[in-house]
Amino acid sequence: MTSTLLQNLQIPPPPEAAATELSLPLAFFDIPWLHFHPIRRLIFYEFPCSKSYFIDTLIPKLNDSLSITLKHYVPLAGNLLYPVNTENKPIIRFTPGDSVSLTVAESNKVFDNLIGNHARDADQFYDFVPELPLKEGPEYKSVPVVAVKVTLFLGRGICIGFANLHSLGDASSIVGFIRAWAEISKFGGDEEYLIKQGDFSPLFDRSVIKDPKGVDDIYWSVMKNIPFKETTFPLPTERVRATFILNQTDIKKLKDLVLSENPGLVQVSSFVVATAYIWTCFVKSGEEVEDDEYFIFAVDCRSRITPPLPSNYFGNCLGYGMAKIKNRELVKNDGFVLAAKTIADDIKNRVNNKDEVLKGVENWMSEFSKIFEMRVLGISGSPKFDLYSADFGWGKARKVEAVTIDGEKYSMALCKSREFEGGLEVGWSLPKERMETFAAIFADGLNFS
Repeated sequence: MTSTLLQNLQIPPPPEAAATELSLPLAFFDIPWLHFHPIRRLIFYEFPCSKSYFIDTLIPKLNDSLSITLKHYVPLAGNLLYPVNTENKPIIRFTPGDSVSLTVAESNKVFDNLIGNHARDADQFYDFVPELPLKEGPEYKSVPVVAVKVTLFLGRGICIGFANLHSLGDASSIVGFIRAWAEISKFGGDEEYLIKQGDFSPLFDRSVIKDPKGVDDIYWSVMKNIPFKETTFPLPTERVRATFILNQTDIKKLKDLVLSENPGLVQVSSFVVATAYIWTCFVKSGEEVEDDEYFIFAVDCRSRITPPLPSNYFGNCLGYGMAKIKNRELVKNDGFVLAAKTIADDIKNRVNNKDEVLKGVENWMSEFSKIFEMRVLGISGSPKFDLYSADFGWGKARKVEAVTIDGEKYSMALCKSREFEGGLEVGWSLPKERMETFAAIFADGLNFS
């Protein structure tokens, strides 16, 4: 590690918001994520400043604005309580005195190398990720649901690192919190935030989720048999990280290619062609096998279920889309078109069909346990959730990294392009040789008119 610890701070909500205990049960959407590794995000900003300004001015401003933000997001200062007696279910609980850990550090790593798109050693990014320590108690184990780390690169920039339990909430929820903190920090208070939000402050009420089939009990009967352990960093990762850009022209070419082969196909979105292209390049970069290849992507179900949930619901509300294709079909010249058609059809027929999107939800746990033993590519993030525009008062973010994709199963990170309007940015974490192969296939596949 090349970071120097400067401060360990605890940031509580304001006293008026933190006077009473608050408990949140886990809905059936939350329970499957209990043993999932924390979600880790890094946001880099170009903001040259001195160490004294960083410590004396910037950090106090971040502290104050984080506290104000927690006034609207009180449960995020709490902990997940995992019972020793698993006849009881886990809850998220905030009690007066709870707070969010904010670690302050300084790094001597080369800022311009970290924010590049080229392949870089993946291990070094863990210097900027906060930890979520597990505490053992007689009645339950507890772990913070959120932690933050702010790192100074002297005279060059700042990194804000986030870690959160996935059982707390999905990307829609967590990105909303990060953007709220950025806005409150930028304007020095929550007046602008409240004007913009109106009546759409985060809704934590779990009773809005209907569970007539008792899916939460079904899921918990499976999850309670898995030991609840502290999640450590997957070091050494033996991987490199790199970013690939699909600009608007690339995306149009890919769409035109798909539609030329399937003129009646619907749902041929930027998401469909981008993920299909990346999936195809990824599979071609590996060994040829006789197995099926799976691509799985999360789906925000708030507006897709009956009754729909408010868009400001804070928690998990995820379904999934899935494509399955034989490896030998995917690596053919027309593999990309087949992948795009398969993904588009799943979105049309199941994801966007209110009668289908949660069909068989009571069996998802057993289905996933089988699928994740197969050859699966996942996805982290979405172009809908733009962290580049999270401005703490230092301007647009310079680079966003989804550290989460270093996990055992391969996963791409997808977000809006910072540089190209209408473009997409794809993050990868792969072994060095495979990254080189992928990069060559990715570039070569776009060389058509």
